[in-house]
Amino acid sequence: MPGSLHAHVIDGTRLRVEVVSDQGAKLALVGDFADLTPTLDESEVGEAAEGLRSNSALRSNMWAYAKAWYAARATSNADALSLADPEEQKAALKVLEKGRRIAQRQADAYAKIAQWIADVADDVSLLDIQTGWCSSCFTKSEHRKSNRPAGQLPVYVCQSCGSATLPCVAIGCANMAVRERGAINVPQFCAEHRHDISGFEKAQGPFGELHDYEEYLEYEKPNLNMGVKIAVGSAVAVGIAIPLGFLAAPAIGGAIGGLGLFGGYSGAAATAHGLALLGGGSLAAGGLGMAGGTAVVAAVGAAVGGTLGASVANAYLGEDRSFRIELLRPGKGGVPVVVANGFLTDGKGEKWGGWKTIVDERYPDSPVYRVHWGAKELRDFGVLGANVVGTAGGALVLRGAAAVANRAAAKLLGNVIGPAMVAADLAKNPWHVAKNRADKTGVILGDLLARTTADSYVLIGHSLGARAMVVAAETLGSKPDGPRIQSAHLLGTAVGAKSDWGRLTAAVEDAVYGYHSADDNVLRYVYTAAQVGEAAAGLGGFRPESDKLQNVDVTEHVKTHFEYQDNVTLV
Repeated sequence: MPGSLHAHVIDGTRLRVEVVSDQGAKLALVGDFADLTPTLDESEVGEAAEGLRSNSALRSNMWAYAKAWYAARATSNADALSLADPEEQKAALKVLEKGRRIAQRQADAYAKIAQWIADVADDVSLLDIQTGWCSSCFTKSEHRKSNRPAGQLPVYVCQSCGSATLPCVAIGCANMAVRERGAINVPQFCAEHRHDISGFEKAQGPFGELHDYEEYLEYEKPNLNMGVKIAVGSAVAVGIAIPLGFLAAPAIGGAIGGLGLFGGYSGAAATAHGLALLGGGSLAAGGLGMAGGTAVVAAVGAAVGGTLGASVANAYLGEDRSFRIELLRPGKGGVPVVVANGFLTDGKGEKWGGWKTIVDERYPDSPVYRVHWGAKELRDFGVLGANVVGTAGGALVLRGAAAVANRAAAKLLGNVIGPAMVAADLAKNPWHVAKNRADKTGVILGDLLARTTADSYVLIGHSLGARAMVVAAETLGSKPDGPRIQSAHLLGTAVGAKSDWGRLTAAVEDAVYGYHSADDNVLRYVYTAAQVGEAAAGLGGFRPESDKLQNVDVTEHVKTHFEYQDNVTLV
């Protein structure tokens, strides 16, 4: 019999989603739309559904489907119709309709994954078992063969994450590859032989000092998937090995959406926004690509310094070929210092990027590393920013480039589908692309720092580079046994001023120092316009302050966004 999946509203925003496998096993989940995780509907669970109820990938995708299904149907046009200006009303209605379409595509994608998992997980063998590294959850676990009808290609189910797998076809490899839905037209390789990670074992542990990261990222196995891509060309869409069920989990989406830096949403909005970040640029197609997916590392502490983090880092490095960490000087025993530039200060014409004097004065004995990142994104935004620096009128130029910088769209940001619409609609906007790159750079830097043997670091950044350092600190804060941050110096930070900064200071021993100038017109006009009226921390300081988050007003000495390094003395 064919399987089925459907959702409906029980009462208000309370949802129920039910899946039936192709052999008749049933699983039902219930919960409020704002719930990060649902509960089992015990009245509908029997012995035949045991293989379903214990499958985390299935439950994650079922609940993600229910939320997306609800978002596509529950949005009212009332706010849009209440706008007095006809043009704004028209724009707002267009935004809502686009958001509904995006949510429906998401729902369709989650539904396909959930139905596929339910069908294969319903009946698995207790005798035909493979043990190996899973390319979906990156753990070494049992994989039980699904008892599929005669004539169908084999499929296994990982007993750790619940994803569909099958043995890697590389000769002598005992690892398990991700099993795609439906017929298999090309060979399936594990994450090692796809070059999704440098190695399962290697990705589990530390690698020494920060400048040893390149050796850690070297691949242990040949990229056998490359031959497949050459052979079949564009017919094969080769993605990363992060499991769709894992990334689609509303609990993870909620955790990401709740991070202060990534929007500071709560409840249903946090989940929607978190899942939108995970979808990133592929969201409009119902995909779960990497345009925002690296944020998952910051939300899941166990992933920092682990194999999932390694996979995300590997995918990120494939996106940003300019990323590298350069040892500027070895030092004489001081706490290692890591610096990062922002837009229009990245290429100051010398190796240190303008940091030498300011760092030498405060940390003369420390080894110093410079993070190079986002060359393309910073250049593209620099072209836009160079034309608007220092002028109030420039804000209008950026406002025209940013879809959310009109009042109609801004009014709808609280809508359950607003965050998803924003993530998709701004995928090509120079500011938001550069901002997302900074976020992801910070996550990757935090993951690499977590793998080193150093006890602590000092983080220093300017503008979007300071934003990257905020994310790096938040990422480290999610790993209890990781290195500490002795202090962080953030100059002209391109981050919203108001948030819960507990995650930022969680890994800090001394304090985070936010250097801000009221004369910084880039943050006053460009940032504010791009962020729909949000004030930047680099303009008026972080809010609220605390013992571990101290603002340093440098307005007297810093008159433009590009004068911090030459005119600030680090506390």
